[in-house]
Amino acid sequence: MNLPLIEKVEQAHTQRFGAAPAIIAYAPGRVEILGNHTDYNEGFVLSAAIDLGIAMAISSAPSSACVLRAVDVNEEITVELPVKAPVEKPLWANYVLGVVNKLSGAGRIEKGFFATFAGDIPLGAGLSSSAALEVAAALGMGALANIHPSKLDLAKLCQAAENEFTGARCGLLDQISSLYGEPESLVFTDFRSLEVESVPLGADVCFLVANTRVKHSLVESEYNERRAQCEQAAAFFASTLNHPVKALRDVSVEEWKRWASRMDPVTARRAAHIVEENYRVLEARRLLAAGNLKGFGELMFQSHHSSRVNFENSCRELDALADAARNLPAVLGARLSGGGFGGSVVLMVHPAEAAAVGREITELYRAVFGHPCDVRVVKPSAGARLV
Repeated sequence: MNLPLIEKVEQAHTQRFGAAPAIIAYAPGRVEILGNHTDYNEGFVLSAAIDLGIAMAISSAPSSACVLRAVDVNEEITVELPVKAPVEKPLWANYVLGVVNKLSGAGRIEKGFFATFAGDIPLGAGLSSSAALEVAAALGMGALANIHPSKLDLAKLCQAAENEFTGARCGLLDQISSLYGEPESLVFTDFRSLEVESVPLGADVCFLVANTRVKHSLVESEYNERRAQCEQAAAFFASTLNHPVKALRDVSVEEWKRWASRMDPVTARRAAHIVEENYRVLEARRLLAAGNLKGFGELMFQSHHSSRVNFENSCRELDALADAARNLPAVLGARLSGGGFGGSVVLMVHPAEAAAVGREITELYRAVFGHPCDVRVVKPSAGARLV
């Protein structure tokens, strides 16, 4: 947890509202290590909470008015309770207002509040600053109103807030990762049972996040199209196989190989990515338990190749980073992280090699595109908590 960030938020809140906050909550961002687009296919994901996050300071207000202040962009909004609908602007406010709306359903938020937040997660890097903001708000405001859902219920509440107040059809991956993180560990999630397990990674591994700063247009429509194609593939297998198929999680690699030729070629490739990605996650968990980091890293490289060829959610910039990483002996594994179509590549390295690899990756990217990418070290860290 970033103590300077906590102090920054505490001081900003005290300065703006004339009194120290009653509660400070902190929630980390996340990095997806393996399990690309498998969450909404009821599959498996390995992720991690990271050592970058968002802190929110909260105190009670004397009326039903609620004041939200975003320190990093120097913006503020005042709303009245009850919160029933999103606002047109600022857009960041809806992540918090959605949480207030959902917490009101879990208990009663009748008294207004003052809330101040700031973070150190780079925006647009695919590290889920939005989920961190939701979780920090839910923890802090829940504590202020004496509403204390379980971690899983809190994750679902934040997901519903984002779905309904921002229109984003996100799964539970980001919120679960932020809430269930452990130091030096990955978060393994089964998105059918919603069982969560901490998988020790060890101190001899860290991750580099290389942010292309690329945001291609039509990302939302591409995402929705991929999701629809996965649903079409699941429907095909449900009508073909002699066992129940609710989602692509229920299809084995062998079954895909046997029946793929009868599918539309594009839909078959989309299904291949999900079916094989679920296998990669389970195999990676086994390799970690055996201490085989090289084998784990190879699965990351395979995952990116599948994103490029089968799911087609990569892009030229992401591919250039993954190819450069593949050619650096010090990189154990690399792949795009998150939805794709832009954003970041995550690289697994030993901490002693991180600085040198970061410099090499930056220069290799500059040689191709004429400008550097943003590279930073992130470490698997503890999940969200009240400070």
